Amino acid sequence: MSRRARTRGTREEQFYGWIAGVGTTSGTRLVLGHWVRSPFGAFSDVMVAHPDGHRELLAPTASIAEFVAETYQFDTVTLCDIEVRRAKGIGEGSQWDVTAGPLTWSFLVGPRRPVGWLLQSVPLSLATRREFARLTDPVARVVMPGVRTIGRAGGPSDPRLEWYAGRDLHRIIASAARWDGESLGRLAPVTPAPRFGFSGTPATPSLTRVVTTVAAQA
Repeated sequence: MSRRARTRGTREEQFYGWIAGVGTTSGTRLVLGHWVRSPFGAFSDVMVAHPDGHRELLAPTASIAEFVAETYQFDTVTLCDIEVRRAKGIGEGSQWDVTAGPLTWSFLVGPRRPVGWLLQSVPLSLATRREFARLTDPVARVVMPGVRTIGRAGGPSDPRLEWYAGRDLHRIIASAARWDGESLGRLAPVTPAPRFGFSGTPATPSLTRVVTTVAAQA
């Protein structure tokens, strides 16, 4: 179940699921959040960085859009139906098909990245602790440049703290996406960084299993 816990004067909201990030040769970068457990129930959202740097959020409901837009940075928010279908499981060999308003996107999951084996070895109770995120943050910056595990949600002045617990990591080896029917090109690194928040998706197209925690003062 998702958790809204009160710990030492804070309220913690946790999201369990997967984040997929890819770049395209057109310059569009796509980040899917596929959440199976959260304070909003199960849902998916897509963050889009267009070639000109314009950042757009595709969200299924107004309440989800409000929360995500307060936690990350966007220039446009679009409400639309979002559907995610998976074939052949979740890990290596699985195919994900995403439909979200003007976006249709399919990607194929490849082998586990070496860091994924390490992430799997950490007990969930330890991985989701704020102190552990602080400990692993310097390592993440070196191993996956642009990725951080803890920071301020919504920006430096936001009183909320956000941290990530990676649970697994796979390469994405193929991707095809269209926007309003127009091809976005072939799979490419996620560069330049989309800058939706304090942490970026890995530059190598990847699918990450993750628990995201956002904590606010009660």
